[in-house]
Amino acid sequence: MNIRDENVLRELNLYPLWVRRDLPAPEEVAPVVAQAEARVAESIPVEPAAPVTISRSEHVAVATDWAGLKQQVRDCTACKLRAGCTQTVFGVGDENADWLFVGEGPGADEDAQGEPFVGQAGKLLDNMLAAIKLKRGDNVYIANIVKCRPPGNRTPEADEIATCLPYLRQQIALIKPKLIVALGKTAATSLLGREATLGSLRGTIHDFEGTPLLVTYHPAYLLRSPAEKAKAWQDLCEAVRLMSARD
Repeated sequence: MNIRDENVLRELNLYPLWVRRDLPAPEEVAPVVAQAEARVAESIPVEPAAPVTISRSEHVAVATDWAGLKQQVRDCTACKLRAGCTQTVFGVGDENADWLFVGEGPGADEDAQGEPFVGQAGKLLDNMLAAIKLKRGDNVYIANIVKCRPPGNRTPEADEIATCLPYLRQQIALIKPKLIVALGKTAATSLLGREATLGSLRGTIHDFEGTPLLVTYHPAYLLRSPAEKAKAWQDLCEAVRLMSARD
């Protein structure tokens, strides 16, 4: 591990915690690419896609190109969240990315700046990406389940999620990612279409309309519960193994 990598992990409060005996450090993943597919198959069960209940609001016609979709999101007043936020937060990154990270919704910083994950949770997410040799905007796209900030940063309500989810579905259809990483329970259950605990969803390769989906902790939760960062590192290593096997 070089000094820069060590500094990244130290800044995350993950060094030497993240350098676990049972998992490779990020730079050690490449030599095991040939074994990655078998290891993933052994270590993570593959769960078939669950049926998703589509609410009536999800039948709204959604633009099929980036420019039209961005304009539609900017103009959207379909749910009560728009009345209380400064602006919509569409998403950011490489529109042809292999990696898609999906969070819950904008917070105060995101609402002010119009970009997802720009506060302290965003800084942690950027450092998590750096730990697996990724960075925002470079083969990575970041979005949220809802595009408007819920009041007081509360969890989005079911009708708000149902109204906004078609926009995210269209983003996914346009990006065509090789892997979706759901950050937190709200993102995971919204995409998978069923209620479950985060713990029960971790450690499994889920399917979102033909795209593999892995579940890990939301960076905001990790800031409140730093002891869980070791588990988040496990999830990221599994994501790297899965992507290596797909290349």
